[in-house]
Amino acid sequence: MDGNTSAGGCPFHHGGNTASDKPVTKWWPNALNLDILHQHGARTNPMDADYDHRDAVKSLDFEGVKADVKKVLEENQDWWPADWGTYGGLMVRLAWHSAGSYRMQDGRGGAGSGNIRFAPLNSWPDNASLDKARRLLWPVKKKYGNALSWADLIILSGNMAYEAAGLKTFGFGFGREDIWGPETDVYWGSENEWLAPSENRYDDLDDASTLENPLSAVHMGLIYVNPEGVNGQPDPARTAHHVRETFARMAMNDEETAALTCGGHTIGKAHGALAGDNIGVEPEAAGIEAQGFGWNNPDHGGTASKSFTSGIEGAWTKEPTKFDMGYFDYLFNWEWELQKSPAGAWQWQPVNMPDSEKPKNAGDSTTPQNPIMTDADMAMKVDPIYNEICQKFMADPEYFKDTFARAWFKLTHRDMGPRANYMGPDVPAEDLIWQDPIPAGNTGYDVAALKTKIADSGLTSAELIATAWDSARTFRGSDKRGGANGARIRLAPQKDWAGNEPARLAKVLGVLEPLAADAGASIADTIVLGGNVGLEMAIKAGGHAADVPFTPGRGDADDSMTDAESFSVLEPLADGFRNWQKDTYAVSAEEMLLDRAQLMGLTGAEMTVLLGGMRGLGVNYGGNQMGVFTDRVGALTTDFFVNLTDMSYSWHPVKDGSYELRDRASGAVKFTATSADLVFGSNSILRSYAEVYAQDDNHEKFVKDFVAAWTKVMNADRFDLLS
Repeated sequence: MDGNTSAGGCPFHHGGNTASDKPVTKWWPNALNLDILHQHGARTNPMDADYDHRDAVKSLDFEGVKADVKKVLEENQDWWPADWGTYGGLMVRLAWHSAGSYRMQDGRGGAGSGNIRFAPLNSWPDNASLDKARRLLWPVKKKYGNALSWADLIILSGNMAYEAAGLKTFGFGFGREDIWGPETDVYWGSENEWLAPSENRYDDLDDASTLENPLSAVHMGLIYVNPEGVNGQPDPARTAHHVRETFARMAMNDEETAALTCGGHTIGKAHGALAGDNIGVEPEAAGIEAQGFGWNNPDHGGTASKSFTSGIEGAWTKEPTKFDMGYFDYLFNWEWELQKSPAGAWQWQPVNMPDSEKPKNAGDSTTPQNPIMTDADMAMKVDPIYNEICQKFMADPEYFKDTFARAWFKLTHRDMGPRANYMGPDVPAEDLIWQDPIPAGNTGYDVAALKTKIADSGLTSAELIATAWDSARTFRGSDKRGGANGARIRLAPQKDWAGNEPARLAKVLGVLEPLAADAGASIADTIVLGGNVGLEMAIKAGGHAADVPFTPGRGDADDSMTDAESFSVLEPLADGFRNWQKDTYAVSAEEMLLDRAQLMGLTGAEMTVLLGGMRGLGVNYGGNQMGVFTDRVGALTTDFFVNLTDMSYSWHPVKDGSYELRDRASGAVKFTATSADLVFGSNSILRSYAEVYAQDDNHEKFVKDFVAAWTKVMNADRFDLLS
């Protein structure tokens, strides 16, 4: 947490890399937990080493999959009966809740990896009974196998449900690839109980903007807001503020938020027709005989109307299987009063509505049942901004349907990155600004000639390397945003970020941009190529020779293609690779380093070789000397590792939180460091990596590994190169 701001200003997950009950951190809770860098390694992936998911998707019978999903919607299963004979509402909820864990601050969560199959998401109270939805879809997954990921199937089921209800959807992109284990080191909050009071997450519960970053949900175990009201106390006006903040943290504006709220409740129902006291435990806590099912309902009796999820009971429209304007008809044409559901949850019900206007019971088409609204629904009526948007929707139903379809597409595709990652026949042709569009770049220019001009430009290797690094380091594998492609480092807001050293950046761009224009190359390519030139110079200075791989074709985005506001969350507030922090935070420098490395897709070994190598390249922020354990600054050497592990020195903390390396014999200060440097000697795992590169026989390996890791970072966002 920023030492000078509220918790809402700090994007890092407090204790997320240390708080754990794993064997090491159980006994030594302050030990740095590196698991976040190895969440989805080869050890957990059951697919063959040469398996390429994109190649597999190309063989998929797209129309056959869609047809089979639609069949599932209408084929009522005795073991889990459908509401009004369709699973449409259930599948919408499955897709919604899979996508709804996404948060913009760090790009984690979301539907892009099928993570709802694993703990903790599969057992969140908000996801009750979605285990049943996934089992209903299993025959389709089984039939199409590797080519159809769970992540794609889950979202496709929601799309097909809306189409079956009469909505023309905006499109669909296949291409999500499943993970194979829980994301145990994603920070979902510090609470140790489900649905703990919201005060745990806010500096001031009356100021929704003080919700702790990077969180977006108001309770542990919920996707968005509490449907009964803030802390379970109904107050639609107050709830509206929390709805607005929560959806804004998913990059949704007020119109998209209103469309999703209203359209999301246009089909299906909430379930709470009986008390939850007898409902069984969640899947992760259930017995082995449950086979992954949770929330056992002994009173269910095979009756759709007795299902239990949220505890709220009822539908939002008269015809809950059709996508129509019924939600607005109910919300704005009737008065509503607070009542308790049979399960004891607060909900809003219409005043004096005749039976002829009510929806039918989900399990008995002859019995009318009161419709309901949640506190978030009532916020659409009470809040003046949301009310005005809803009035616009009611005046133009086609506009509402299109707005909802686009917002639904954004919700369910937000973490897939650029359109280059989308596959299948239903990918919309339109470039959407939230997809961070980038035009195709030129590949036909003379790369060798441009390299020569860059080398002769007068820019130092450190200036070239730092600029390329700063351009590429924004990449987030979590939602595939950022990176060097597009050269957005020269646009607002990135050109003014403190971490990019605006004065140095402007100088380098002032030299590189004319060279790019003369060569017919993109600025994005030229920035990366410049970094490679600088690195090759540093490799030569270190006594070695290596060509750094380069693939042309990056494009240059412009301001019209850039949502500057949403890019603000990509600003690095710390970069351990350049030994820099924007401010003082409660989170340690080494934890912030891990967070950055994981978002960039680096392993622990790759993080180690990059940091150690960059210390000697002279690219520390502002030229600071922290961690520069070498007398050969500007050369790519193993000196960082050699001196870190040299027992002729000892380390000593000093008052400002930094450290001094002193000669054991004389006591003279040799080097200074931060904790982000010393962790590579103190942490047993990181030290094992550091010792590899400190060995006398691994100088060539070090150069090779550094170049490979550097190239990985530079190409992380080259989705245009995917097969």
